[in-house]
Amino acid sequence: MTSAAEVSTAISASALTKHYDDFVAVDGIDLEVERGELFALLGPNGAGKTTTIKMLCCLLRPTAGTASVMGHDVSTDPLGVKSVIALSPQETAIAEHVSAWDNLSLMAGSHGIDKATAKARSGELLEMMGLVDRADERVKKYSGGMKRRLSIAMALVTEPQVLFLDEPTLGLDPQSRRAIWSYIEELKGETTILLTTHYLEEADALADRIEIIDEAKIVALGTPDELKGSISDGQVTVVEAAGMTADAIEALRQTYPEVKATATGVEIEGSVVNLYDIQDVLRPRGIVVESSYQKQVTLDDVFLELTGKQLRE
Repeated sequence: MTSAAEVSTAISASALTKHYDDFVAVDGIDLEVERGELFALLGPNGAGKTTTIKMLCCLLRPTAGTASVMGHDVSTDPLGVKSVIALSPQETAIAEHVSAWDNLSLMAGSHGIDKATAKARSGELLEMMGLVDRADERVKKYSGGMKRRLSIAMALVTEPQVLFLDEPTLGLDPQSRRAIWSYIEELKGETTILLTTHYLEEADALADRIEIIDEAKIVALGTPDELKGSISDGQVTVVEAAGMTADAIEALRQTYPEVKATATGVEIEGSVVNLYDIQDVLRPRGIVVESSYQKQVTLDDVFLELTGKQLRE
């Protein structure tokens, strides 16, 4: 078997599938994550993200397909997989009646790490996660954001080669979410990370590449910029004008082929959009431009284009 040191692809899956009787939770997905990459699996709740994570972590057996982590097959070598990974689960698994120090020591000890090494690693992680000042307090006094940071630290204390972060900022306020983003950023390049999230802005901010999953199937793969560029050149002009008519929209399409009606006017795609030309089309039809501005294409737009719906939480 190829050793982990010789493996360039950290995570690989082919036609990975999970059925529960007649329910298809994951439907034949393919996955390739390079060493040191931060790869985001993005999609709504129920799309199959957590089920995929559980199969890759050997917590669920695939119904069909193959997968490996650092060269270890998830079906035939689960102990090998578990020796190189760590998981920060969606449901925070923390002992709340003891301190952060105790939680980290328990995790390190369960993986056979000696006390001196565990103490040194724990101190570094508590510093990194901004928990040093409250490291001796019982965890039950922590905020949700602090508990999520401790959960990530507990996953990292074993120095895994591959880290799975399953919805690490789920339910947190924006300030706590962005704080965790900064900690995840520090790990990029050193540790291979597979991040699941249904927060589009989170994937956009953190990921090297993104795979979008919806209704158990992969619908897109690429860097954030590639995905946004796949539906637009990135420049969209929003024109707000009351009383927009079908005739006016058709007239605008004589100059700008990509014109989409909105509730308040139109969106025009293109790198060269002239407001005076637009007014020349609309004014004779009794339509007054109230405002216009440039809109940047987002992953929300990508998801809507690919699935025909907004990302559900």
